[in-house]
Amino acid sequence: MKLFSVKSVPIVSWSSDHALNFRPRILTLCILCIGLTIFGIGEALLIASGAGNSPWTVLSQGVSEISGWTIGVTTFLTSLAVLLLWIPLKQTPGIGTILNAVIISIAIELALPHLPQPDNYLLQVSEVAFGILLVGFGSGLYLIANLGPGPRDGLMTGLQRATNLPVARVRTAIEITVVLFGWLLGGTVGLGTLMFAFGIGPAVSMGLYLVNYFSARST
Repeated sequence: MKLFSVKSVPIVSWSSDHALNFRPRILTLCILCIGLTIFGIGEALLIASGAGNSPWTVLSQGVSEISGWTIGVTTFLTSLAVLLLWIPLKQTPGIGTILNAVIISIAIELALPHLPQPDNYLLQVSEVAFGILLVGFGSGLYLIANLGPGPRDGLMTGLQRATNLPVARVRTAIEITVVLFGWLLGGTVGLGTLMFAFGIGPAVSMGLYLVNYFSARST
């Protein structure tokens, strides 16, 4: 299906001409911020569900277990390590790379107190599934803005370009690898973790496809 076979981040009429752009059009900047906000709400849904940490949180938890550092510190150091991997992949940062951390964190902080935290396992799983879809759609919006990806999305797009594999496959491979290492280091894995690891690749691919499709139809 075309939804899950996207091989690159599309460029549309409102995309920035290049990632390292400090004077983007207002429309492009607004869409970037909307995408990151949706992304953050999706992440908050995963947390609120209580069905399992995201793969990168599992990795940070595992590193914390063997190092004695806090999860906050290991999350920061993991992000730095991922950014170092950008160098051989020739990824270009931008204001989106910075806003990624800022806006997503704010969105999680503001959304989390208002989201349901169900005890019913079926509702927890449903909340995870909806969160994954939101993260995928938000990713489609902010990546197509072309103002620089976040650390982990930059790793995904860099590896995709290097391998020419579909985005869904590359992202799924990254998440499975991350959760496996996190689990081996002592991180806690739940059903929500596995759903995210296997579902986020197709969700991001679907988000890229839909944003590109509707952007093309509106022009």
